[in-house]
Amino acid sequence: MRRFAEAGIRPRTKLGQNFLIDLNLVRLLLRTAQIGPDDVVLEVGTGTASLTAMMAEQAAAVVTVELDPQLFQLASEELHGFQNVRMLHVDALKNKNRLNPAILETIGEDLGAGAGRQFKLAANLPYNIATPVLSNLLALDRPPKSMTITIQKELADRIAARPATKDYGALSIWIQSQCRVEVVRVMPPSAFWPRPKVHSAIVQIELDSELRGRIPDRDFFHQFTRSMFFHRRKFLRSQLLIAVKDRLDKPAVDRILDEMGLDGTLRAEELEVPTMLALAEKVRSEVAG
Repeated sequence: MRRFAEAGIRPRTKLGQNFLIDLNLVRLLLRTAQIGPDDVVLEVGTGTASLTAMMAEQAAAVVTVELDPQLFQLASEELHGFQNVRMLHVDALKNKNRLNPAILETIGEDLGAGAGRQFKLAANLPYNIATPVLSNLLALDRPPKSMTITIQKELADRIAARPATKDYGALSIWIQSQCRVEVVRVMPPSAFWPRPKVHSAIVQIELDSELRGRIPDRDFFHQFTRSMFFHRRKFLRSQLLIAVKDRLDKPAVDRILDEMGLDGTLRAEELEVPTMLALAEKVRSEVAG
């Protein structure tokens, strides 16, 4: 807070700026990330660079992204002397469905700079971009081996949700279809400055290559899963008809449900991840003809 006052900076809540000020929790996030000398770490939201500096002492390289020009300048001063830190003054997202290419290019350069390097995400994610950042990272051909993040508890609940619960949805399925998820610690508003109105959580998301390898077409699966939750309360048959509109007719949809032994009066939120994956693949093969 003193450093902000000296620099004449005020937190910008519209950019999701809530700074983790409990150093014990910062260290817990760092320990959970298990950063090593072969890791190239992406941090979205440099903030005051306290986590950045800690990670730089352990990682091969840190690529840290900050949109706020005042914070970028402050962090630049704090990180002076760290040769393995690359700071990017850009928006993390090119658009809702795509990460900024400058970030991916920089990460690619650092990954290629040494044998055996691996990609990780570790960040106190700005609340307003957390969902698209996580979704788009998992859509990459070479996604992070792990994502260790602080996010709103509400989002953590959605990521870790089980079928037939109110939090279970497309995001739950997209992440759990490829990763193992653990909610490491729930954090009160007092752990942050300014204090948010909600609780937060440290979440560890570990990529599972075996799970990911079971998805033949990730782009199709991602879009299909999202479309199955556009109208959450609709029955499965009705929602599936909407999702495949102009591609499959009603008899084809009924045949798919019958062959899979699925009751058309179920809802998408009742389907477990393997079932949704099997349904998506069945639809994909039918559409392909």
